[in-house]
Amino acid sequence: MVDERRPVRRARYAVAAVFAVHGAVTGSFATRVPWVQDHASLSTGQLGFALAFTAFGASCSMPLAGRISHRFGSRTALRGLIALWTLALVLPSLAPNLYTLCLAMFVYGATAGMADVAMNALGVEVERLLDRSIMSGLHGMWSAGALIGSAAGTLAAHLGSDARLHFALTAAVLTLLGVLACGWVLDVQPAEDEEPPPRFALPPRSALLIGAVGFCAVFAEGASLDWSAVFLRDRLDSSAGLAAASTTGFMLTMAVARIAGDAVVNRFGAVRTVRAGGVLAVLGGLLIVVARYPAVAMTGFALMGLGIAVVVPLCFAAAGHSGPNPSQAIAGVATITYTSGLIAPSLIGGVAQATSLVVSFGLVTALACGLAVFAGVLGGGRGSREISAPAAAVPDRQS
Repeated sequence: MVDERRPVRRARYAVAAVFAVHGAVTGSFATRVPWVQDHASLSTGQLGFALAFTAFGASCSMPLAGRISHRFGSRTALRGLIALWTLALVLPSLAPNLYTLCLAMFVYGATAGMADVAMNALGVEVERLLDRSIMSGLHGMWSAGALIGSAAGTLAAHLGSDARLHFALTAAVLTLLGVLACGWVLDVQPAEDEEPPPRFALPPRSALLIGAVGFCAVFAEGASLDWSAVFLRDRLDSSAGLAAASTTGFMLTMAVARIAGDAVVNRFGAVRTVRAGGVLAVLGGLLIVVARYPAVAMTGFALMGLGIAVVVPLCFAAAGHSGPNPSQAIAGVATITYTSGLIAPSLIGGVAQATSLVVSFGLVTALACGLAVFAGVLGGGRGSREISAPAAAVPDRQS
């Protein structure tokens, strides 16, 4: 007897591999930012300005992902978008000045955003067919890929390699892996009478409240990633090594929690999981605010990472199930969360400049309360489209 779910399970592993490839690009780039800054002869302020074009490019391009998937089918669209994203890794290393780096980061962000929407939309479809939560694990694979890319980049930087060579070799390997993995993902085709999504559109109403929950989580993530080490160094007089360990611990906590998160979601549901996560994030924030010793603050950041880890995957899942066009809803939520990731580090710095880092993380803690209060919006309904899987038949469905 043929197992009709076998191609769906294979598609799950394939899209997980795509998530890992996507994360590996991000991790690879992050480790060589100092090289890129030196190569383009930029000040710290100029570098920050250039990096902001990443989120700008992503926000502008993400609504296009649904249109591309509608035109070419999800499998072909994802294959092309993930290849563009992996190859875009080379661009920042080639930029000789501020203006060219801004353009490179815009393209880098645009390809990242479109691939992000396409792979999350496919993750939602696989989750629907399996009828159990997988989005947290998929994002855990992204975190694992980011850690692997970061480790390889750290080694390349330690050896003093030219980032142009490092990025070219990395892009070649990741492009090959990404394109191969896309051969086994689901192929989502629109129904014959389905209207193509608009090229650009405001986030649908269903995505706004879901996006607000994601905003709170990504704000806490961005603040913790960029400012945890500074908090320990400046506030608690920690050594550079201990301060860096705090950031690493936060990232590892998030990765482990995401990989293990699906079991929790399948057992307790998305709403209760996010509410519990919100409580943990608030507790972590309070520990950070009152910390007088590094161990207390590090525990707080670990709890913060544990509490927010599964929120964004569940927001994408809820958006994908909230209406008949998963890509458009996911693009709306992604736009809101990318905006949060853009403003969080600078806002934390501005508040800290005017007051203190303690007040800044008090703001993070207050926003974390929103996870517990508004988690109920993640319990929405499911949409429908016509699906086919590779190498075997999956029952068709009409929108």
